[in-house]
Amino acid sequence: MPELEHGAVVVGVSGSLASLAALRAGAEQARRGGRVLVAVLAWEPPEGEGLYLRHPDPQWARYWWTEARGRLDRAFDEVFGGPPPGVVAERRVIRGRPGRVLCELATHPDDLLVLGARPGRHHTTRTHRYVHLHASCAVLTVPAPPAPKGMRRTLRRMTTQDFALANH
Repeated sequence: MPELEHGAVVVGVSGSLASLAALRAGAEQARRGGRVLVAVLAWEPPEGEGLYLRHPDPQWARYWWTEARGRLDRAFDEVFGGPPPGVVAERRVIRGRPGRVLCELATHPDDLLVLGARPGRHHTTRTHRYVHLHASCAVLTVPAPPAPKGMRRTLRRMTTQDFALANH
């Protein structure tokens, strides 16, 4: 990561609505502060590192890296329609636990680490707990936009048949 006078804005991206809100807020913080936006998608093999280490398969790891890269690219497309305007952005796909990866990237005291959170669930995930215990810079937690009330009511009333009909 380039050494900057004002630090960088490091954003954890998973593809969730909360992480998309964090990506948007991180880009705005980077734009306002003249900082580089570093969007990070940390990933691990779906079976876990322990099992993978017992039965390593580089093709399998490449497949999951490619999937992670696709999720990161889709996040940029969904939030900005491509590269964010007016911001220098780096996209990083790194193998490892998200909290640890993010804290290892945001080490400068002037960095800003941005995380998304589901509404009402701040600091409850493993990543949030790790970051808030180990971050050496400021942390901004951005809530996901809540679902509209009418939509929540409709979703509660839906049955499995409603979803099956949508696929035909």
